[in-house]
Amino acid sequence: MTKLLRLARPHFLLAGISLFLIGAFWAVLSGAPFSLPRLILGYLIIFPGHLSISFSNDYFDVAVDSFGDPTLFSGGSGILVKYPYLREPARRIAIALILCSLVLAVLYIFEFAAPIWFLGYVLTGDLLGWFYAAPPLRLAYRKLGEVTNVFASGLLIPGMGYLVMQGSIDANGLIFAVPLMLYGLAFIISVEIPDLEMDLQGRKNTLVSRLGRRAGFVLVGLSLLLASAFFFCFAWFTSHSYPLDFRFLGLLSLLPLAAGIIGALKRPLQRQPATRFVNATIVSIAIFFILTDAYLIFLATH
Repeated sequence: MTKLLRLARPHFLLAGISLFLIGAFWAVLSGAPFSLPRLILGYLIIFPGHLSISFSNDYFDVAVDSFGDPTLFSGGSGILVKYPYLREPARRIAIALILCSLVLAVLYIFEFAAPIWFLGYVLTGDLLGWFYAAPPLRLAYRKLGEVTNVFASGLLIPGMGYLVMQGSIDANGLIFAVPLMLYGLAFIISVEIPDLEMDLQGRKNTLVSRLGRRAGFVLVGLSLLLASAFFFCFAWFTSHSYPLDFRFLGLLSLLPLAAGIIGALKRPLQRQPATRFVNATIVSIAIFFILTDAYLIFLATH
C-alpha cells in the first residue's frame, strides 16, 4: 500500500483542485449561486480521473522511466521500474478510477438534472488522461503531450468548476482560459526538462526532446511572462467592470514569473541543476494557484 501511494503521487492533485476551484469561484463571483453539494460532487468526479493518470502514465511509460531516476515532478514515480509485479495492479487501478469518475458523473446528472453532454465532458477528460501515454494514441509520443496538458489546464479542469456552479460554460467562463493555458504550458515543459535524456532514449517526442533543455527554459519563462502580461493588459484595456481586480492577480503572478525568468537566464544544461530550477518554478506556479483560490474565495464570501 505504501508503494501504491507513492505511485499515486498525490501532490499532483493539488494542481487539479486549485484549477477546479478557480473555475468554480469565478462562476460564483459572476453571479452563480454557491452550492456546496455541487462543488463537492463536481470535484469528486475529477478526483479519480486525475488520480488515474499517475497510475496509467507510470504503467505505459515504464520503458522510458527505466532510463533514469525520478524527481519530485518528473520521471514518473519509479515504483513500477523497481517493482514490476505492481504493473498489472496499477493498470487495473487506473481503469477502476476512470469508471468511478464516470459513475459519479452519471450520479451528478441525475442529482442536479445536468444535460447528458455533461457525461461526454467528463469522458473527454478521462480519455485524454488515459491516452496521454496509452496506445494506440500515445499523445505524449506524437508531439501532442503539450497540447493535451494545455487543454486540460486551461479549459477542461477550470471549465468543470465553472460548469458545476453555473450550469453551463459561456464566454465569461473562458476569461481565465488564456493565462491558465499558459501556466499549463509552462508546467508541462518544466516537467519535460529533467527528462530530456530519458525521453530521447525512449523516443518520447516532447517539445524539450526536440528543442533542447535551454530552449525549454526560455519557453517556460516566455509563457509565464505572457500570463502575467495578460492580467495587467486585461485590467488595462477592458471596459467591462468585473468583480475582481485583475491587477492584483498580475501582482501575484510575479512570483512564478520571477522563477521562470531566473531559469531562462541561467538555462543550465546538466540535469541536476536544471531540476532545481524546474522544482522552484513548479512550486511557484502552485503557490500562485493557491493564492488565486484564496483571493477568489475571499471575494465570494464577502
